[in-house]
Amino acid sequence: MPSFPLSLSATSLHVLIPQAPTMAAYDYDESSATHRGGSQPPSSGQDLGYDPNFVPDAVKSFVVHLYRHIREKNVYEIHQMYDTSFQTLSERYFKDTPWPSVDAIAPFVDNDHVFCLLYREMWFRHLYARLTPTLKQRIDSWDNYISLFQVVLHGVVNMQLPNLWLWDMVDEFVYQFQSFCQYRAKMKNKTDQEISLLRQFDQAWNMYGVLNFLQALVEKSMIIQILEREKEGLEEFTATDGYDQNGGSNVLKVLGYFSMVGLLRVHCLLGDYQTGLKRLLPINFELLDPSSFGSFIMCIDVRSELSVASVSYRYTDAIREFNKILKYILKNKHYHQRSPQYEQILKKNEQMYALLAICLSLCPQVNLVDETVNAQLREKYGEKISRMQRYDDEAFAIYDELFSYACPKFITPSAPSFDEPLVNYNQDAYRLQLKLFLYEVKQQQLLSGVRTFLKVYSTISLGKLASCMEVDEPTLRTILTTYKHKTHAVDSDGHIVSNADIDFYIDDDMIFVVDSKPAKRYGNFFLSDIVKFERMMNSLDSLKLEGVA
Repeated sequence: MPSFPLSLSATSLHVLIPQAPTMAAYDYDESSATHRGGSQPPSSGQDLGYDPNFVPDAVKSFVVHLYRHIREKNVYEIHQMYDTSFQTLSERYFKDTPWPSVDAIAPFVDNDHVFCLLYREMWFRHLYARLTPTLKQRIDSWDNYISLFQVVLHGVVNMQLPNLWLWDMVDEFVYQFQSFCQYRAKMKNKTDQEISLLRQFDQAWNMYGVLNFLQALVEKSMIIQILEREKEGLEEFTATDGYDQNGGSNVLKVLGYFSMVGLLRVHCLLGDYQTGLKRLLPINFELLDPSSFGSFIMCIDVRSELSVASVSYRYTDAIREFNKILKYILKNKHYHQRSPQYEQILKKNEQMYALLAICLSLCPQVNLVDETVNAQLREKYGEKISRMQRYDDEAFAIYDELFSYACPKFITPSAPSFDEPLVNYNQDAYRLQLKLFLYEVKQQQLLSGVRTFLKVYSTISLGKLASCMEVDEPTLRTILTTYKHKTHAVDSDGHIVSNADIDFYIDDDMIFVVDSKPAKRYGNFFLSDIVKFERMMNSLDSLKLEGVA
């Protein structure tokens, strides 16, 4: 069988992207960090009786058929094998061990270079999910991503892959970068061998390399220009989930699209929210719903990352996004109960409720939240929201708790100084972000008092308000200026928008309050009660029929 038609250019990424020398693959002797679920999985090693060259017949059949379907561009069958068969075989044969090595399966697929890179990408993802990768395996995975992305960027890849697989590539690429940074930051108990490897392969999972690869995929795919043409009605991309209806490859375009989300995630991990949000400006979120690109978890991740980035200073945007995705999860999560990503969906769901509670405590815009979502929020965090609005020590402890539970796993991307005493610094970035967040909360303490008085009055003199708040007039003017600053933000279009439900202006020494009370919505309340009543009547009718029978 022929290999994938690739025409690799002489152009190289060696200038653009820092390279790591290739290492011998599949070393199983070293311990490492925890896996994605947060628990400590078994160590990958020969003590588990793992033979990298043993290929069960079912696995041989799997790789042969997957290879054939990729060559035939049968996206439906590829998706079924990737999403279902791979998980089934992993559970049956490789629950606590890696899959067979790429050298063992290569003869069954004509030693095809591209397929072997794709197989290794799945191999490492399984390793991270089920076991504890060693330092060498982490570096091997980086080398594999370099090779895979170079093929996509500099070759003519004539194949179609399911969007779910392409999303998982970008998602896992960012996750492994985050995992490596956290692993490297725990220097205190590193062995001499590990320190030597970190010195030798200092470009592995380098921050600039990660950012440059993602940016290169965005630029080479021309996805920003494609989305601009889509807005003008000249091209369809989102409507077709990125697939080429004429049989062309979707790989580069869709990877470029997902790489914009990957860039947002990396910048969020670095605490640079504004730059992250700018990366998503080309995406039209009106066209993106949770069924887009065939990946429910992808759309949850996109909107949750967008919301997390907005929490830093655009509270109303964050509240709107949280409301949209939480409402969708509430209505549709039961359809995904058998999905391997179901636990991840539930965890994201709980984290988003925690962040929504923070947003509504700092910016009480309950009118932006759907009644069903608000009911769930009150059930989960109603008592804590009430305590958070008191701004005492207990309230700050709750803010600390919710932020720590739901915030991104912030990283310090820089390598340690090996010439100084080795210490753990994996918590430094998190502590800094927590400190900045709690400082923001403390600033809201005085603003809460201002808002309380402004809700009572339609007009009030500066002197009277200063007396009520027990401050002098110059201090009050400073507080009011701070209130204006904290309740306004710059949106994605560069316009200054208000986050407050109450606004005011000052004329001479008088404060005039503008209360933007939204119209109360009763429709959803009555509709939900009508549905409940119909269910009750149907239940009663069935009881009557049984009685008659």
